Amino acid sequence: MTIQTITHLNFRGDAAAALAFYQAVFGGELSAVTYQQAGQVGDAADAQLLMWGQVASGDGFRVMAYDVPSGRAWAPGESPFFVVLSFSSHEVLRARWEGLCQGGQVLQPLGASGWSPLYGMVKDRFGVTWVLDGGRAVATAPAAASA
Repeated sequence: MTIQTITHLNFRGDAAAALAFYQAVFGGELSAVTYQQAGQVGDAADAQLLMWGQVASGDGFRVMAYDVPSGRAWAPGESPFFVVLSFSSHEVLRARWEGLCQGGQVLQPLGASGWSPLYGMVKDRFGVTWVLDGGRAVATAPAAASA
């Protein structure tokens, strides 16, 4: 069983440009899914923004990013990142989820997503937002929006 920790950066309209920059600096493959591609458009102005994106290189560098949708409050420097834990075991993921939820606030209930068979988001009792991911299906996701 392995757990991988990934920094997840939060932007408002700059996620694609930031990921393209990080890809240029670190190399690797850029994968991205827009709100439109995921069928999660709440505001038409957000359709082409990134709902999920990642740069991953063969040497182990990995960073994720997304554009905070216009319906959510966001200011640069406030909640600029999430901590993502990627698990190879769904059983261990569920146990860590239960622990992080104690005294916390569930932001996205644990379940399947467009890029992972098991995914959830929780803000722990200290205000840190954790994203738990049980394996990605991104390899089959369209690579559109890869700037």
